[in-house]
Amino acid sequence: MKQAKPAPIPFTGYQKFVIFILAITQFTVILDFMVMSPLGDMLMKSLSLKPAHFGIAVSAYALSAGTAGLLTAGFADRFDRKKLLLFFYIGFIAGTVLCGIATSYYLLVGARIITGLFGGVIGSISMAIITDLFGLQQRGRVMGFVQMGFGASQILGIPVGLYFANAWGWHAPFIMVALLAIVIAVFIGFKLQPLTRHLAIQHDKTAITHLWHTIVKKDYRIGFTSSALLSIGGFMMMPFGTAFAINNLKITQEQLPVLFMIAGLSTLVIMPMVGRLSDRVDKFKIFVVGACWMIVTVILYTNLSVTPFWLVMIFNILMMAGIMGRMIPSQALTTAIPEMEDRGAFMSINASIQQFSGGIAAICGGLIVVQKDKFSPLEHYNTLGYVIVVISIISMVLMYRVSQMVKRKQRAKTEQNGQAPVEDQVIVTSEV
Repeated sequence: MKQAKPAPIPFTGYQKFVIFILAITQFTVILDFMVMSPLGDMLMKSLSLKPAHFGIAVSAYALSAGTAGLLTAGFADRFDRKKLLLFFYIGFIAGTVLCGIATSYYLLVGARIITGLFGGVIGSISMAIITDLFGLQQRGRVMGFVQMGFGASQILGIPVGLYFANAWGWHAPFIMVALLAIVIAVFIGFKLQPLTRHLAIQHDKTAITHLWHTIVKKDYRIGFTSSALLSIGGFMMMPFGTAFAINNLKITQEQLPVLFMIAGLSTLVIMPMVGRLSDRVDKFKIFVVGACWMIVTVILYTNLSVTPFWLVMIFNILMMAGIMGRMIPSQALTTAIPEMEDRGAFMSINASIQQFSGGIAAICGGLIVVQKDKFSPLEHYNTLGYVIVVISIISMVLMYRVSQMVKRKQRAKTEQNGQAPVEDQVIVTSEV
């Protein structure tokens, strides 16, 4: 008889606070990055930028974030994770303020580099905190809630940011993000408890040694490669999504906030659902369904011409379902790859590779997409869709290997200990 799956393990009060603070932190970081896309058409027109130049402005954040991830990977497991989070979040705030006061294309690119150096590391620190505080059987739900920052940024942040941009110029959304982030930093400083359990089992004597030992492990490299491929698809399409909607689909600037709000609302429903399914059903199966769904919608969407607004909204909702359907289970699986003493380094390197891959993809996307003048339709946008299809198929093969690796690891540790692995048991902490 097939054994029934255990009931989901409930969260403690403190764990709920951690989920909230990480989700709202992710909200600001994602919003800061994502607002570049809806501002894309406005920036390209106001600063007289070609798609290739705008691709560089987007990739500047990603490439600097990738560099920061590599530079900090060796140190990521040597400090209290709370202190690391707070340090990089304050740097992120400073970079966002600089974006808000930039007066030219070159100053904006410089500000994006600074923001990326700090903001690009925050996601990996958050993933390490999640892995420390939540068992594998909880992480699907945690990822679903934390990644709601993605949806919330579209429901609240991007429409409000676009409203501010239309009223006061493209600088205003960055100032808005910085002000909100300052409030969040105060909560992190006073409410989040220290996270130092990993320090007791750190064996590498130097940061360089720790970095090298993390990179050379075969299982880790499989995880890094799969994460890189998952990043390429999103970064190729996203920077030019707004310009495509306005110039090809003939969506107006006034309709954009509604489009992002509807798509964001859909993710708030989809993400918790996918998270719960990921904890109850095989995570890889959920990933495959999401990837196949995304492939179909991407092919259809990138080949659209002038389209009614209601149909554009439906396509965006369907694409979000596919993106979230593969993002949440893949992240939950990836967090199970590293050992506890390597988690900070692994997450930093993984985030770094994602950012590098995304930055290169944004540049390549800018070279593929062509726009003859400021108001002409984008050409070859559908080519990006076909490239993403090929990459998505390869990513499914690699994610299958990750899934099998995680299952072998869990079985081996269960047999060795006669119980659930220590690092995958729920860590009960005192409530704030």
